[in-house]
Amino acid sequence: MAEAQPQGTGKAAGGRSAQLAHTGLRHGWTTGACATAASTAAYTALLGGEFPDPVTITLPKGQTPSFALAVEELAPGRTAAMAGVVKDAGDDPDVTHGALVRATVRALPAGSGVVFKAGPGVGTVTRPGLPLDVGEPAVNPVPRQMMREHLAEVARRHGGGTAATADVEVEISVDHGEEIARSTWNPRLGILGGLSILGTTGIVVPYSCSAWIDSIRRGVDVARAAGRRHVAGCTGSTSEKVAVALHHLPEDALLDMGDFAGAVLKYIRRHPVERLTICGGFAKLSKLAAGHLDLHSARSQVDKGFLAELARRGGADEALAAAVAEANTGLAALQLCAAAGVPLGDLVAVTARDESLAVLRGAPVAVDVICIDRAGMVVGRAEPRGPGDTGQGSPLR
Repeated sequence: MAEAQPQGTGKAAGGRSAQLAHTGLRHGWTTGACATAASTAAYTALLGGEFPDPVTITLPKGQTPSFALAVEELAPGRTAAMAGVVKDAGDDPDVTHGALVRATVRALPAGSGVVFKAGPGVGTVTRPGLPLDVGEPAVNPVPRQMMREHLAEVARRHGGGTAATADVEVEISVDHGEEIARSTWNPRLGILGGLSILGTTGIVVPYSCSAWIDSIRRGVDVARAAGRRHVAGCTGSTSEKVAVALHHLPEDALLDMGDFAGAVLKYIRRHPVERLTICGGFAKLSKLAAGHLDLHSARSQVDKGFLAELARRGGADEALAAAVAEANTGLAALQLCAAAGVPLGDLVAVTARDESLAVLRGAPVAVDVICIDRAGMVVGRAEPRGPGDTGQGSPLR
């Protein structure tokens, strides 16, 4: 198991870090962080003959957790090395809590780079619309980058020089992963054979509904007490970065909304601020646009029929609308519309903004919405609008 808490997440006066501390819940680690730790340990043994235990990694935000190895094996002649880490999801009710994440590393010819392979219990992408090509192992982009960086550092430490890169095959597997995946959305998304290796920060943020909603309220209170006139409700760390970049907001004006859009809107309805920016992933905000206030995947789904109707309003013909309705994911629907010049992202943003205003019930709050993709690129925006505005809600272009 890894150490219980990420470093560098102490209490602050307000903003996301203060919300996290206020919940009182124990953080955990993503499958991506576990795979990075396991692959780092395995490659270290492959080059040096010894497994580091515990193995320490650096997460995208600078935290440096250490992970104990649950299993290790070095093949004769150092042809391969395998290390495994047990995932600790903290206080989050994660179906992968306790799963054994293994990484087997094998040397490849110079110039090969890092090649990822799906081992037992890790899925393979079989449909378009995900951030990975069809046929690729379901190891998401951020965990891949984390592993590449850590493996390159191992190569440098073992005499490869400052420009060293790793030329290895990394096979990621999860014990009983195919069975666990039946409790996830992977089969419906066309990820077959097991789990996805996920994570954008390396940290699993625990979600107790009552604790998290209480932390949102505390965040609003802190922002108001500091005299903030503009706050942003963000679905995660990537959307938070986008909101800060676009609006230059201080930390205590940032609300980690997570999936609880309704909690933000209802509390701000009773405790208004002049302006609320809602920023999040396109798929999540399409749920808000469709009238859902809880954006968690277990409690609301992306409605492709709804997206098809929005696409029609944006000029899509029936063939495109039908393709959107049958798309594998919200991202796939967005890509289809973008290729045809239909501003589906803007249409979702405008509709989400108007749904938010309806929840606010005339409270003196102007709302704008920013939709982003998985890489943090803005794919849709709606300009600020308040209860007294008479505009027709034209999307920003």
